[in-house]
Amino acid sequence: MTAVSQLREQTTRVSDQFSLVPQATGEAVDFDRFLDQTDRIVQSRQLFNLLSAFALNFSCPWIAYSSLIPRQKPVSRETVGMLNYPDEWRERYFQMGYDRIDPIIKTSRQRASAFRWSDVYNDANTTEDERRVFDEAATFGLRSGISVPLHGPDDSVAVMSFAQPWDREVENRTITYLQLAALHFHLRVANFAKSSRPKDSHDLSPREKECILWTARGKSSWEIGKILGISVNTVNFHIKNVKKKLDVASRTVAAIAAINMGIIKP
Repeated sequence: MTAVSQLREQTTRVSDQFSLVPQATGEAVDFDRFLDQTDRIVQSRQLFNLLSAFALNFSCPWIAYSSLIPRQKPVSRETVGMLNYPDEWRERYFQMGYDRIDPIIKTSRQRASAFRWSDVYNDANTTEDERRVFDEAATFGLRSGISVPLHGPDDSVAVMSFAQPWDREVENRTITYLQLAALHFHLRVANFAKSSRPKDSHDLSPREKECILWTARGKSSWEIGKILGISVNTVNFHIKNVKKKLDVASRTVAAIAAINMGIIKP
């Protein structure tokens, strides 16, 4: 049984058990089309774009996929991944160090199923500093949403978030579709990393490994240059070589692939 057929079967079981996924709805047709289209996707970035288009059916123009770095790792950034959040919010997020107090990250480590942001915001255990992350995100248009924890072996955790531009609770049926789509995306990305490994994927120079390691830790080319004592152009040259050797289109995907392949340990 293929991954797509397994996911369709899982969708049916969810529908039968919880009555959250009536198969006659337009959402079900969109989800079925999404699964069919993923069969033709061969790159993580293409799959991300397809998931972004699928999320628009549920009025979620922004999505974010991040691999959370294990707690014991002494790094300055919590995540590496793909996202289409507004640039201004991304800059503000890291400028303020919100990656260190983001309640979505904390909650994703503790839960196994999707959760609404409003539930976390209203939780008595959520601090005022953590609520401020949600409050500021809202000023940049991300006013509500859900996040889907994706737990794997060796204490690995990823999270997929879907954001909406208004204050409105996400329906249970919508959460079910988005959670299944996020799981499918996560499994496909993991398979890409395993199956598309080129022969020379481990043949990175020491400097290339340093550059992609600091990329995985959330550093810009300018910051990496300062850390390593090299120019921005030299940093970009090494990262370009890494992307070519790992056969990926972006530096963030290269960082994820390098971690998954064991080339670097963030």
